[in-house]
Amino acid sequence: MATYDSIGVTYADTRRPDPRIAARIHRALGDAATVINVGAGAGSYEPSRTVLAVEPSSVMIAQRPAGSARALEASAESIPVPDDSADAAMAVLTVHHWSDLEAGIAELRRIARQRIVVFTFDHDVSRSFWLSQEYLPEAAAVDEVRAVAVDRLVTLLGGARVETVPVPHDCTDGFLAAFWRRPEAYLDPQVRAGMSMLAQTREDVLQPGLTRLAEDLSSGRWHRRHADLLDREELDVGYRLLVADL
Repeated sequence: MATYDSIGVTYADTRRPDPRIAARIHRALGDAATVINVGAGAGSYEPSRTVLAVEPSSVMIAQRPAGSARALEASAESIPVPDDSADAAMAVLTVHHWSDLEAGIAELRRIARQRIVVFTFDHDVSRSFWLSQEYLPEAAAVDEVRAVAVDRLVTLLGGARVETVPVPHDCTDGFLAAFWRRPEAYLDPQVRAGMSMLAQTREDVLQPGLTRLAEDLSSGRWHRRHADLLDREELDVGYRLLVADL
């Protein structure tokens, strides 16, 4: 809760759900008539059938748009609702922030009757992202510590289908790798504020790498080095959708 009370202030501005990713998540929920969104944040990717949002940060809850599902200020590890409260439970880019992963997944399994959908990232893939490797390896150490292995999640869920979710070049959701073809965005402090890995790293640690990035963009070095990305419409940077039928 304390993390997002401090770094989540601008989420409603920089983390606007991308409709293509939303379609993947909503399709994964299948015919579930009722959904509980756990670690719901400001409400990104919630379908209209959401009956409850569970979120520990009051700062994030305050950014939920009018007409959103009722929000309950609680943690994923202890959700004060009865067993089998909804057809499905969903968790979007949140499991790596949970203090007790096993307890959180157990709660998802307890409150959902039919299906669980988790949108996360595979660190074995995402660690090779050019921003982390070439410019901000110190910040990437944050993800090294908190990343959750996809295989571990699959096991805790009791089995799950794993789908690759490529990121479009014009992704509207400002998560870490959303700007893989728009590198200048990482020089904007407001954009960085919506990325937990960067928001949780001191500015003096980030600055040398950001300075190198600015110089490489100015000289054209970045564009020469990453010419293979410039015509790509989408890219696999490690984001994964896990779908578990109960």
